[in-house]
Amino acid sequence: MNFLQNIFSWIRGKGTGVGGFLTGVIKIFIIIFVLSIIWKNLPFGTVGAGERGVRLRFSAVTSDVIDEGFYFKIPFIEEVIIMDVKTQKDQVKAQAASRDLQTVTAEVAVNFHITPDAVATVYQTIGEDYKFRVIDPAVQESVKASTAQFTAEELITRREDVREKVLGLLVSKMQSYGILIDGFNIIDFDFSKSFNQAIESKVTAEQDALAAKNRLEQVKFEADQRIAEAKGKAEAIRVESEALNQNPQILKLRTIEKWDGNLPTVTGGAVPFVNIP
Repeated sequence: MNFLQNIFSWIRGKGTGVGGFLTGVIKIFIIIFVLSIIWKNLPFGTVGAGERGVRLRFSAVTSDVIDEGFYFKIPFIEEVIIMDVKTQKDQVKAQAASRDLQTVTAEVAVNFHITPDAVATVYQTIGEDYKFRVIDPAVQESVKASTAQFTAEELITRREDVREKVLGLLVSKMQSYGILIDGFNIIDFDFSKSFNQAIESKVTAEQDALAAKNRLEQVKFEADQRIAEAKGKAEAIRVESEALNQNPQILKLRTIEKWDGNLPTVTGGAVPFVNIP
């Protein structure tokens, strides 16, 4: 308690006015600076879950990688840099050209993590901004190289093949850095306005052609029905005609079946229309 009181008294000093105030502010900054140096050089620290510590000695990387938990270090000589080894996400926009020279803008997402055993190498050879230095350029290059193998239409219809192609290139590029690719997804493909209009026109034409084909099939079906119906009637007439030729009495039987039982009132002396024996 006396120690803190002495510090406050030292900060206040004996000066008055603006000069005394400025002197107090300068003393506060001095205290903060000293405390930050002391805090940075504490002889101990912790590594959080999903992290690894890279031990530096006189600013040089050592082979000692600290696992999660509590650790000790030599003040003012050693320093521990915390590196994240959890799965991280990087979302990138890449411009490329398709095989048929259409301009394509792809938005992709990459999930990755540093191999825990490689954190010292990553820090030593790339640094803490490894995402900006190696991952983003590798994504750009892999997308450009892969989309150049497909036409613009295939980029849409064979999207899974494109994804696998980019993923394979990206994995092979990152392995040498000690960075593993956990997943890769194509969020969106965007094409030029003229290409989008051409695709829309093509889809409209295909839909119109399909509708015309359906109408033609309907007309053909109806015509086939009428032909079949006419053939059926013709066949029925033919069969009936053959039956009449083979047995003329059928005609008389049909006449009797249709007769209502009343004789005509006037015959004109003609023979009755039905001969009854």
